[in-house]
Amino acid sequence: MTSSFSTRLRSWLLVAGLSGLLLAIGAVIGGGTLYVFVALTVIFNVVMYWFSDRIALRMSRAQPVSETEAPGLYQDVRELTVRAGLPMPRLYLIPADQPNAFATGRNPSHSAVAVTRGLLTDLPREQVRGVLAHELAHIKNRDVLVATIAAVIAGAIAAIANVLQFSLLFGGSDDDDNPLGLIGTLAAIIVAPLAAMILQLAVSRQREYLADATGARLLGEGRPLADALQSIHALVARAPMAVNPATEALYIANPLSGKGVASLFSTHPPMEERVRRLRALDLELAGRLAFAG
Repeated sequence: MTSSFSTRLRSWLLVAGLSGLLLAIGAVIGGGTLYVFVALTVIFNVVMYWFSDRIALRMSRAQPVSETEAPGLYQDVRELTVRAGLPMPRLYLIPADQPNAFATGRNPSHSAVAVTRGLLTDLPREQVRGVLAHELAHIKNRDVLVATIAAVIAGAIAAIANVLQFSLLFGGSDDDDNPLGLIGTLAAIIVAPLAAMILQLAVSRQREYLADATGARLLGEGRPLADALQSIHALVARAPMAVNPATEALYIANPLSGKGVASLFSTHPPMEERVRRLRALDLELAGRLAFAG
């Protein structure tokens, strides 16, 4: 429980850091024209928030799956939603051999869970339940909302940097409004977007850790999810999945390679660390039960 609270706290502290970075840029740069672009960025991300589920499902080629076609899937999701106190999400099947899954939707009442064909055929049912618990945890924790807030702020910072870059190139920068002059402008163009991206990635990774912990609580143990993550990690490289990079962050495991330098900018935390934390949760639970006995 303490671990979940600290993960939630870190997530919102990172969002607060993004907000502070945006305010700092505004204070340093000054000028009202920039905030027109910030407003446009906010509007764009709000629209994406409302329609993100339809876009993500369409981009992944997910198709609705009926209870007749996947009775076990429906049974497991129904049992877990009752435990989590959630409404039944819409269920979709992705025609891909790689075992993977994602959840989307702006709130629990408008949510969907999409699983790949490979997840249902290659993993034992207990491990599939672990994956489903993780995805339902994302819905319960309203991670789409948190990710949207982070994206709005990071997008606004990127918009400001782009405007300043063009302003600097074409001689439109007004240093009278900028207390730090050229140095402040260059910092906003180069440093701020990079810092915003790093903070946004950190938010995403913290939400993955939180979904793992919440999913383990729904299951009553972390072992099924830890085993599933290890299985998926081993199978992802064997069954490449053609996905749009824009949807990569949604999946329980990075469907792309994510190796080498790319791992530094991954939206997912290291799989080994996720598994370690889940195993530690089980050891902590076992210790509590032994102490109580």
